[in-house]
Amino acid sequence: MTVSLWQDKGEGDIRSCDAVVVGAGVVGLFAAGELARAGLRVIVLEARDIALGATGRNAGMVVMGLAEHYHKAVAVYGRPRAKEGWNLTIENRILTIALCEHLGVPVERIGGLLLAVDDAEMEELETAAEMMVQDGFEVGFTPHDPTGRGFTAAVVLPHDVAIDPSQFAEALARNSGADIYTNTEVHSLSEEDGAVVVHSRLLTVRARLAVLATNGYSPLVHPYFADKIVPIRGQVLATASCPRVFQTCGYAHYGYEYFRQRADGRFVLGGWRMGYRNLEIGYEDRVTPEIQGGLEGFLARYFPDVTGEITHRWSGVMGFSRDALPLVGRLPDLPHVGFAVGFTGHGLGLGLIGARRVVELLLHNSDPGLISARRFET
Repeated sequence: MTVSLWQDKGEGDIRSCDAVVVGAGVVGLFAAGELARAGLRVIVLEARDIALGATGRNAGMVVMGLAEHYHKAVAVYGRPRAKEGWNLTIENRILTIALCEHLGVPVERIGGLLLAVDDAEMEELETAAEMMVQDGFEVGFTPHDPTGRGFTAAVVLPHDVAIDPSQFAEALARNSGADIYTNTEVHSLSEEDGAVVVHSRLLTVRARLAVLATNGYSPLVHPYFADKIVPIRGQVLATASCPRVFQTCGYAHYGYEYFRQRADGRFVLGGWRMGYRNLEIGYEDRVTPEIQGGLEGFLARYFPDVTGEITHRWSGVMGFSRDALPLVGRLPDLPHVGFAVGFTGHGLGLGLIGARRVVELLLHNSDPGLISARRFET
């Protein structure tokens, strides 16, 4: 991230604390709360405002699983590591529900469906479901379309939930115990006299520890992430309220399309990135006619009874890691700076666990396990 000479007001305002967190999405805010509950004085710095990044730009679905279907994850990571990854998302979901209930944030316990769009994907879903059942996961496979909408098969995920992610982030902020500074872009990090020094647009923070919860923007904060995190834009649309036609969370076409109908009747649909992967790399916040047209075509094909006009179109920058797993670790040149980034479109599915593990790493030197960034450093 860059800050001009004219914008930089931080040198004259120096604050001290025990820990500073960069990023006020769900990852940064939960990390801040965990640090504060451990007795530390915490400052959060956010370039824009609470939940204005990827946290407030997704479809609000808390998903079991990683980016690929289970059998493909087994092929890439090995069966024990794939199983560990799925269990992390279950742990994250349980934590999310508990926090929402504690904070008064509504949770829609509506479950989910992995939906195949053709016979080839149907065979893959069947293989994935068989392996998940063998490994103890509560799923079911149906070789037909339970929605009656033209899909070819489905895997039933009975425990997925949906939330309002911005409302969740705002509640985490209120409960964090941290001092939160918005519109405060960080432009450099250093260590001086045993302290982490974070230089931002409005203030300079000296702290014993720091956490980067910057996800797709991480390469702009420190060069360590340049070959590890790729910023990928995701696009979404939403309709006005219409009669209820879909009761669950949906993921189709290998997860490239995802959708839900909110309790108020608004239909939310995102994705259509598969054919435009290279065009969606970068930080530009805009929607494109190619992807928005594809989403409209998907909506017309599978949900022609969604009658509400499209009222919102938006994009958000996600952080994709090289192997589609999050990265939790310390910066090699700044060992008191930890990070939890690279959630590869699954920030709501893994973000709280990533935040908790980076805090445990910094406070207790605990091993982050599957999501340790050390896998890229050996």
